[in-house]
Amino acid sequence: MAEPAPLERIDGSSAPAREEFETFLIGALGWSALVAVAGVALWFVYGYSVFVLGALIAGAVPGLLMQLLRLRDGEIERTAAMGAWAVFASLAAAATGGLTGPLAVWCLTPLAAAVALDGRRMVSGAAALSLFAVALALWVSLTAGGPRPTPIVDLWLSILAFSTTGTAMSATVMRAFRRRGVRIDRAEIALKRLEELVAEQPHLMITIDHDGRISSAFGTAPAGVPVDALFSQGLIAAAHHPDRPALHTALQRAASVGEGEVAFTPRAALDREVTLGLRRLKDGRMIGILRDSTVQQAREAALETARMEAQSLNAGKSRFLANMSHELRTPLNSILGFSDIMRQRMFGPMPDRYAEYAQLIHESGRHLLDLINDVLDMSKIEAERYELHLETFDAREAVSAALRLVRVQAHEAQIALRGVLPPQPLMIEADKRAVKQITLNLLSNALKFTPAGGAVTVSLRGDHGAMELQVADTGVGLSPDDLQRVGRPFEQAGPAGARGMGTGLGLSLVRAFSQLHGGETTIESTLGEGTAVTVRLPVVKREAGGASTGAKIIPLHAPR
Repeated sequence: MAEPAPLERIDGSSAPAREEFETFLIGALGWSALVAVAGVALWFVYGYSVFVLGALIAGAVPGLLMQLLRLRDGEIERTAAMGAWAVFASLAAAATGGLTGPLAVWCLTPLAAAVALDGRRMVSGAAALSLFAVALALWVSLTAGGPRPTPIVDLWLSILAFSTTGTAMSATVMRAFRRRGVRIDRAEIALKRLEELVAEQPHLMITIDHDGRISSAFGTAPAGVPVDALFSQGLIAAAHHPDRPALHTALQRAASVGEGEVAFTPRAALDREVTLGLRRLKDGRMIGILRDSTVQQAREAALETARMEAQSLNAGKSRFLANMSHELRTPLNSILGFSDIMRQRMFGPMPDRYAEYAQLIHESGRHLLDLINDVLDMSKIEAERYELHLETFDAREAVSAALRLVRVQAHEAQIALRGVLPPQPLMIEADKRAVKQITLNLLSNALKFTPAGGAVTVSLRGDHGAMELQVADTGVGLSPDDLQRVGRPFEQAGPAGARGMGTGLGLSLVRAFSQLHGGETTIESTLGEGTAVTVRLPVVKREAGGASTGAKIIPLHAPR
């Protein structure tokens, strides 16, 4: 289960604001100035002392070094400044008697500076530096290093050390408390905002304890689900009695799987519908969202009804087209038969003009019959009434038959037509008429969109138990937009003049027949260069001759 995203980020950054940084630098400069003034006063009043003067100079240097952070500020620079402060503090303590001297308390100043400067990140390092300064001062005390100043100077140095260190510590503590107060204020503001958002949300959010009782509820309760009843009677009791088992199952599923969802009718509003979404929390409790889904359920029911009506209408349309196409073919076959008799002058001579009319009647009838057959096949497929008549045959026969049917059309259009067929029989188990129709439809499309002087190539081969048929042309090609549309019933592509030569069912029938055989159809095309349509059917029974995979080119017609 994915981790939830945080609702609000509370800025608890330890880096001080720019104003606080400037305040710290001014305080460090004031430290140096105060130590320098104290040194000058002691020198004028009590005389010159090399060790005391050196200690005061060492105490004033860190505040001046801190001013370099104005030029370049970073974690490395701040760490170096803390280290320099520890070194100079230990030198000041060593010059005035070590750990027992009046300036030993300055060894704690790196820790105070770190807290004031960087909050929490550098405290541990500054504490280590302060311990180093204390250890160095202790070593000086044990080895009797620097001499102790006179009692009166010792007193004034102690006053100076404790006053400066106390002031620094106080300022640091006050700044730390102020930062903590800011963080607490921000947290309270964020918590208040979160409470307002949760309380004003349009749904009801509830938490469910391990024993199934409601422990909290926020937001707007859906109609029929009173919040008081949830606390007193429980969630199950809020549902209409027939829906309670489903609600109980959803709670068990969310407790075991981690999430669940259920819709139920509330007991107090039987005309409403409420949906409950559940998710298990890390501690084993569950959180649920109750929302009114009456409108959504009604919309989904209306969509389902509309879908069923559309399916029924589509099925009725398909049955009507199938019946009408079947009824139209009977008189049309008679028209074709009688026009063919007249065209062939079987009962004697007739004027040439009438013979031409008979030829036109026959051609128009043949074209209309082809269209009706396409509509009939598509209607049967859409109505799921098309049955494949499977038989075992040589795929080359169906492809060759289709090539013979379009040979005259290719000759008249001055298009080179050739077939690349395997030299050995390619035995398949399929619907022979469907395979022939696939080839014929692809060839008709290729010839329709290939200009004179172009070429159409039909390739057939067996590949790992599948028959692969490809029809490639050098025609006008298809644009990316046309590629998205072709293959759907009654969709046409290409030049407007060529679109009027068909119904847009050819390629959709190819796809339908290939899908009925468990195969697939792919189209590759480049606008202005040509199109290649590949049909792959898993229908190969065996490849005659064992492993022969060669092919021979059969030139059927060359352009004039």
